[in-house]
Amino acid sequence: MNMLLAAVNGSGMNTWGLGILILIYVLIIGFLGFRGFRGTHTHKDYLVAGRETHPFVMAMSYGAAFISTSALVGFGGIAGQFGMGLLWLVFMNIAFGIFIAFIWFGRRTRAMGVELGAATFPEFIGRRFHSNGLRLLIGAIICVFIPLYSSVVLIGGARFLQEVMMIPYHWALGIFAAVVAIYVIFGGLKGVMYVDALMGSIMIGGMLLLLVLCYIKLGGVIPAHQALTDMAPLVKERMPEVYKLGHRGWTVMPEFNSVWWWTLVSSLMLGVGIGALAQPQLAVRFMTVKSTRELNRAVLIGAVFILCTVGAAYTVGALSNVFFYAPDKGIAGNVQLLAIEAAKGNPDLIIPMFIREALPTAVLYLFSLTMLSAAMSTMSSLFHVTGSSLGHDIYRSVTHSGCDSNLITRLGIFFGIVVSVLVAIALPPGIVARGTAIFFGVCAAAFLPSYVAALYWKGATRAGVYASISAGVAASLFGLLFLHAKEAASLGICKALTGKAVLISVHPWPVVDPFIYAFPLAIIVLIVVSLFTQKPGEALLSRCFPESKEH
Repeated sequence: MNMLLAAVNGSGMNTWGLGILILIYVLIIGFLGFRGFRGTHTHKDYLVAGRETHPFVMAMSYGAAFISTSALVGFGGIAGQFGMGLLWLVFMNIAFGIFIAFIWFGRRTRAMGVELGAATFPEFIGRRFHSNGLRLLIGAIICVFIPLYSSVVLIGGARFLQEVMMIPYHWALGIFAAVVAIYVIFGGLKGVMYVDALMGSIMIGGMLLLLVLCYIKLGGVIPAHQALTDMAPLVKERMPEVYKLGHRGWTVMPEFNSVWWWTLVSSLMLGVGIGALAQPQLAVRFMTVKSTRELNRAVLIGAVFILCTVGAAYTVGALSNVFFYAPDKGIAGNVQLLAIEAAKGNPDLIIPMFIREALPTAVLYLFSLTMLSAAMSTMSSLFHVTGSSLGHDIYRSVTHSGCDSNLITRLGIFFGIVVSVLVAIALPPGIVARGTAIFFGVCAAAFLPSYVAALYWKGATRAGVYASISAGVAASLFGLLFLHAKEAASLGICKALTGKAVLISVHPWPVVDPFIYAFPLAIIVLIVVSLFTQKPGEALLSRCFPESKEH
């Protein structure tokens, strides 16, 4: 293994080599985007890729849209703080985001979407409950919250280029947005999915290589993990304030019921893990294949993708502490640093700094493509769903336009890109992982109960769905503004209105993610209101719940 590392170290890569590599990468993306453009003739092609996507393309596109730089950079950096406990999120991502999503959600979504002629998530819910108002409401929520998530994905990619390639941060934001805009606006979902499949393949190869080289750099699998375990006393010694919050080392879970335990479990594991089931940009992928058979074939591909990408990122993030601390491998004149100290308190910089300091130059450029792929694949999906919500769900619903043109949707995508860049500029450092957790948690509280009811509960009513979505969003926002300390203290609204940083200061409420109470509340509201309001008509139910649930 040492010979392999030495060979890679000695290979180097000059400016011409890097330029050629990036040029080939951009040309391939341009070709795939052009292929999507040539294959896009109707609104259905633009929104759901003509419902004829190959299972490999669908699975890789789903995974690449799911896993972004917010996971690889943001959550990889969080693993540098929290340690291997974050690997439980990998389990949640595979169990909920792949197996449950594809088998119990994907099959019904595809079949019902075809029956109802739905091309977007808001349209799917709206037609299921025969309500144009629901379609508008969901489209509006997407347009408000998607820019938050797409902006943190932008930040993750830009921070990587800033640290690794020494590109100015604001230039990196603009370059990302411009390149993605071209193939999303013109290629539609076909172009997005073709490019995503390529980028997903690059992400798997790049992250596996990163994991292997990390173990080589640290002397092997067992020595690396043993060294990380042995560093546990450093928490109390070097970070006493974090030790008091429950951190007990990088290979064990935080102390039960501590601040760090609630942060890890409620925000990162549950909020992000379960929230994957209600992502509009992921749900629409189920409607792009032509049969259940394609979804079945895509399950294993998706699971392998998640394991190889985020599994590698979280492991490397935690092990980066060994590299930064070891006197013969560390940085800054062999000064012994913990990962978060090396990143000067910003976890978003841990993975980029480790890659820059620990890996050979040639590999550094390859990982630049990996991170570019992670950022661009997710951003393209988010921009597409923003544009489709603005153009297809909101504009066409309000104007009752029967026009089959994609112009309004393309303008919606452009608007979403501009807003996302502006939000990315305004957001503070270290926001990548938390911004992702907020978005996933809000989506789960707002959409997941209604989505499950749309698929499996005949007794769910239009009024119940309205009330559930409203309750989920309201409870999430109330929690972020008045209960969850991190956001409430930063925004200052609670302080201005009540004179207190948070309404309830008794542990653990200030560190309990709003998802924990907003999601159950949305479920209860859906059930109660549906039981006392008018049921859907039999004609609609017969279309949505035929005797044969698979086509």
